[in-house]
Formats: sequence, structure tokens, C-alpha cells
Amino acid sequence: MNNDPIVRFKDLLTQAEQLGIQLHNAAALATAGDDRQPTARMVLLKDVDERGLVFYTNLESRKARQLSDNPLASACFWWAQLKRQVRIEGRVELVSDREADEYFASRPRGSQIAAWASHQSSEISSRDELIAAVASLTAKYQGQTVPRPPNWSGYRLVPERIEFWKEQPERLHEREQYTRQASGWKITLLAP
Repeated sequence: MNNDPIVRFKDLLTQAEQLGIQLHNAAALATAGDDRQPTARMVLLKDVDERGLVFYTNLESRKARQLSDNPLASACFWWAQLKRQVRIEGRVELVSDREADEYFASRPRGSQIAAWASHQSSEISSRDELIAAVASLTAKYQGQTVPRPPNWSGYRLVPERIEFWKEQPERLHEREQYTRQASGWKITLLAP
């Protein structure tokens, strides 16, 4: 058992990638706003280090509004082929503008245009409206670098609790929980 849960998580992420698991970096992200109604959706992990786990989104989306109201979130990674699950809970913070700019610049051009075209989570009259916005923005930025929209950035989930779950026969699964303490991580075993 590794005493550093971030190192342990990164090892599992690497194993999943090496096995060829599609979207090995996908997680269910749960948030809740002022109304306390939990919502979950899939996000793609784009970076992980000792500071936490990073994903990107439109800052006007429902998830961003909820994170503004309540900066706490939970993510769950599941890799069936590894028979492993990792649950991460903690607070969120915005990444720096530099980090957001660097990641945005690395995205495919179509994804950059889509970030401008889609007012994520807002109602649209038809899909044609979205397609027209993409066409207009494609023409606008033809031959130019697409800048990062001001309402598009990333969040870092700063872990306070990380649980590693491993499938075992007869549902006697292994569960190891890491809880952040002032002096490091407290490791406890949990009953399945």
C-alpha cells in the first residue's frame, strides 16, 4: 500500500491507459448547488499532480454554477478491466489563467471553436443554431489562433478523502481510505 494516494491513483490511471481502456481518464463528477440537489456527469481528467485533479469546462455551465455556490465535489473513476474504483472528495478551485491558456491551446481546433459556440447548459432553439454558431466562428477565426473564451477554464479538485476499492470474491471487496491530515494522510481500512 503506497502512503501517497496521488502516486497510487496515477499508477492506476497509467495501468488503465496501458490496457487500452477507452477514456481511462473519465470520471463521474458529482456537485450540488444552493438547492442541495446532487447532480452527476462524466468529465475527463486532464491533469493530476500533488495539488489535485484538473478538468475543464464552461464557467457558465450548470456544474460551474453549482461549484460557485458550493465549492465541494466528488469524482468516481471506474475501470472494470482492472476491477478497481477510486472515489475522490474535496474542495475545488479554479486553475490559473496560465494553466487554462496552455491547455486550451493544446486542444484540437474544432474543440476550441466549440468552446466559443456552445453556451453550455443553456437552452437552444435547435441543433441548427449550434451548427450555425460553429460555422460563423470557424469563419471568424480562419487563419488565426483561437483565443480561450473568458468564460472557459479549469477546476482543480483538491482531495480531502480518497478511497481505493478493489473487487474481491464473494463481495468481500478491499476498501482503503486516505483522509488528509495536517501531518499527511491517515489510512484506514473500510468494511465492504
